[in-house]
Amino acid sequence: MMSRSEILEILKQFKRKHSSRYGILLIGVFGSAAREQDSDISDVDIVVKTETPDPFNIVHIKEDLEEQLHLHVDIVRLREKMNPFLKDRIEKEAVFV
Repeated sequence: MMSRSEILEILKQFKRKHSSRYGILLIGVFGSAAREQDSDISDVDIVVKTETPDPFNIVHIKEDLEEQLHLHVDIVRLREKMNPFLKDRIEKEAVFV
């Protein structure tokens, strides 16, 4: 199991390396990893805000992060019009780098 600080460090490096390639404006973690309640079977919930809504970039970000984290990644693109309950949860618990 990876700690929240380890995940955040990987996200920080990922953003620095790939922000221009994928148009990443913000990237962070939410869910059990952000609350430090994750377990060995937990996935990592990632939230990303990009310059453009390119679904291919989201898929590439997910695959790249899964390779680096060695964990299953669920990824959500932060946007104005999205499920209000999910957006509220992200706004309350996300930790951005």
